[in-house]
Amino acid sequence: MHLRIFAVLAATSLAWAETSEKQARQAGSGFAAWDAAYSQASTALSKLSQQDKVNIVTGVGWNKGPCVGNTPAIASIAYPQLCLQDGPLGIRFGGSVTAFTPGIQAASTWDVELIRQRGVYLGAEARGVGVHVLLGPVAGALGKIPNGGRNWEGFGPDPYLTGIAMSETIEGIQSNGVQACAKHFILNEQETNRETISSVVDDRTMHELYLFPFADAVHSNVASVMCSYNKVNGTWACENDKIQNGLLKKELGFKGYVMSDWNAQHTTNGAANSGMDMTMPGSDFDGKTILWGPQLNTAVNNGQVSKARLDDMAKRILASWYLLEQNSGYPATNLKTNVQGNHKENVRAVARDGIVLLKNDDDILPLKKPSKLAVIGSSSVVNPAGRNACTDRGCNTGALGMGWGSGTADYPYFVAPYDALKTRAQSDGTTINLLSSDSTSGVANAASGADAALVFITADSGEGYITVEGVTGDRPNLDPWHNGNQLVQAVAQANKNTIVVVHSTGPIILETILAQPGVKAVVWAGLPSQENGNALVDVLYGLVSPSGKLPYTIAKSESDYGTAVQRGGTDLFTEGLFIDYRHFDKNGIAPRYEFGFGLSYTNFTYSSLSITSTASSGPASGDTIPGGRSDLWETVATVTAVVENTGGVQGAVVPQLYISLPSSAPSSPPKQLRGFAKLKLAPGESNTATFILRRRDLSYWDTGRQNWVVPSGSFGVVVGASSRDLRLNGKFDVY
Repeated sequence: MHLRIFAVLAATSLAWAETSEKQARQAGSGFAAWDAAYSQASTALSKLSQQDKVNIVTGVGWNKGPCVGNTPAIASIAYPQLCLQDGPLGIRFGGSVTAFTPGIQAASTWDVELIRQRGVYLGAEARGVGVHVLLGPVAGALGKIPNGGRNWEGFGPDPYLTGIAMSETIEGIQSNGVQACAKHFILNEQETNRETISSVVDDRTMHELYLFPFADAVHSNVASVMCSYNKVNGTWACENDKIQNGLLKKELGFKGYVMSDWNAQHTTNGAANSGMDMTMPGSDFDGKTILWGPQLNTAVNNGQVSKARLDDMAKRILASWYLLEQNSGYPATNLKTNVQGNHKENVRAVARDGIVLLKNDDDILPLKKPSKLAVIGSSSVVNPAGRNACTDRGCNTGALGMGWGSGTADYPYFVAPYDALKTRAQSDGTTINLLSSDSTSGVANAASGADAALVFITADSGEGYITVEGVTGDRPNLDPWHNGNQLVQAVAQANKNTIVVVHSTGPIILETILAQPGVKAVVWAGLPSQENGNALVDVLYGLVSPSGKLPYTIAKSESDYGTAVQRGGTDLFTEGLFIDYRHFDKNGIAPRYEFGFGLSYTNFTYSSLSITSTASSGPASGDTIPGGRSDLWETVATVTAVVENTGGVQGAVVPQLYISLPSSAPSSPPKQLRGFAKLKLAPGESNTATFILRRRDLSYWDTGRQNWVVPSGSFGVVVGASSRDLRLNGKFDVY
C-alpha cells in the first residue's frame, strides 16, 4: 500500500509511520492482497448454488437480524451471517461502546496520527462486538452547502483534507480486520428531497471535487462502498452504470463491493446490471417490497441478469471477507460487549485538539484561577432528561456532542462543560454562577461581577428522518439556535469579559456576536462527543495551547457561500469547482474566518522554503491500480519549510501547503490545499515540515482526454498558517 506520509517529522512521527506501514500490511495492500482474496473467493464460489449466491448479495430484511444490515449464513463455506452496522463515529445501538468524535472534529485537528488512531480504535470496537462491516467513513456529503444536515459526519468541503482523513481512517479500521465502507457515493449533498433530487454535475467537477476523496478510499483498499439515495445526472445512484461501473470499478480500480444505502434500490435488473453488488437491508422499511432475493433469482433464470454478473457480485463480497481474513477466528456478533478500553483518550485528544480559537482579545485566555466565573446557557449542562434521552441524538437539549441520525452512537457517559468547569473551579477556589437557561432574563444577575462570563451556544443538524425543533435535517439558516445571538448580547452587556463557546455541526454567522464590545473570546469547540467538558477545560485553562484549524470557511453572510439547499427536484451544481474557500478566493470575498484558520497561545514563524521537482507535463499513463492510474500516486515534488515556536509556551502548529496551477490549465481555483503537517514545538524549538506532492496533486481532469493531466508552466507554491495567512511563496516549472 502506498501510504501518503506527507509530513516527515521527528522521531515520534517516524515511529508512527513505521507503525502505520505495519498496520497497512496487515490490512492487505494493493493488487497482490486482492488477488489472493479473489483466489479464495473463486474457490468458495465453486461450492455455491445459485441460491447461495443470491443469499450472499441480499439482506434478510429490515429489522430481522442483530444488526442494521444482515445477510444469511452460508454453511457450505463457513460463511457467517454478515453483520453490517452503523457507523462513522462508533457502534450504533452498542451496549458499552465509545462515542467517538464526529468526522468533522477529527478533521479540525489536522492531525493524521490522531485521525488514524481514531480509525484503529473504531475498528477495534467493531471487531470486539463482532461487526463485520462498519458503515463509515464518510466522504459524501462533502459539504458544499454549509447548511447540509450531515456534513458533520464527514471531514469537510476540501477534497484533499477529506481524502487524507478517509485514507487514514480506513487503514485504521481495516488494520483490525474489519471491513470499512466509504459512503455515500456520490453527490448526496443535502437531506432535503434526498431520495428524489437529481444532482447534475459536470465531469471535471465530479473528478476534482467529489470523486477525489473516494479515490483515496479505494487506494487504501476499502472493502465496500455505499451508493447514495439521490440521482446523479438523472439516474439513481444505485442504478447508475456510469458512476458504479465506469468511475468506481473501472477508472478507480475498485475491487470490493457496492452496497445500497438502506432502501435506496429501485429496480431488480437495473441495480444488478449497473454495478450494485449487495442490497441493504433487503426490503423496504415496512418489510414488504423486496427487489432481490427471489426476484433476482428469477431475473438470472430469465437471462435478464447474467449468471456471470451474479458471480461477480458474490465474488466481490467474498473477496472483501477474505481480504480482511474474517474467515478465521472472527468474534461472534454481540453488540452488548464492553469494548471501550482506553479509547476515551482518543476522544478527549481529538475533541481538545479540534478546538479552534477564533478570537482572544487582551489575552483573556487562558484562564488563570479566576475568583468568580459565570456559566450561562442550556448547552452548558447535560440534557436533564438523560444523555441518551433522544433516540439517535434527535434533539438539541443540553450540551451538544454530535449531530443526529444514523451516524450516531449512544454516550457511555457525558462530561458537560459545567461538570468539568465545576471540578476545576473547586481545585482553584473559584466560585461559579450557573444559569442553565437560554432565556435572557436573569442573565445580568448571573454575569455581573464575574471575572469572566462563559456563554454557550449551539447549532445542530442531522439526517432527514428526524425533525428537531422544526428542522428536518438541513439547517434553514446559519444562525445559532435558541436565540443564541440575543443570549450573547445580554451576557456581553452584563460582563465586559465574555467568552463565547460554540458547539456546532457547521459554520454559523458570528457577526452579531462579534459586534458586542464585551465579547473578548470566541472558542469554536465543534462537536466533542462524550469528553465535551474535559476537552474544553484543557484549552480554556491552558493545559494545552489550542491547535485546531477550521476545516471550512466561516463567512460574514450566508449568501457569501454561493451554495444553498435546493427545494426542487434538481441541483445543477452551477458553482462547479468553486466551493468553500475556492469560491471565496475566486470571487474576492473576505471571509470572517477562513479555511485553515486557528489561533494559538504562542507564536510561530515560517522560513526556508525549499522546492524540488521531477514532475513532467502530460497525461497519466500508468496501469490502473486501486485508486486509479498508478503514476498518479507517485511522488513528483517535495516542498519543505522550517517553522519555529517564537512564543513562550509549548504549542502545535499546522503549516499548510497550497498550490496554484499554471496558466496553461483550464480555469481552476486560485489555490488548492495539497499538504499539511502538525508540528508540536516547545518554546524556541523549530522543525521542518516536509510536504510530498504526488502526480495527482498537480493534475487537473481533462474532459476531452478523459484523463488526469499535469499542465506545463509555472506552479505557484505557498505555505502558511491558513488559506489566507500565507507566509512563504515560491514556484517551480514543469515542462
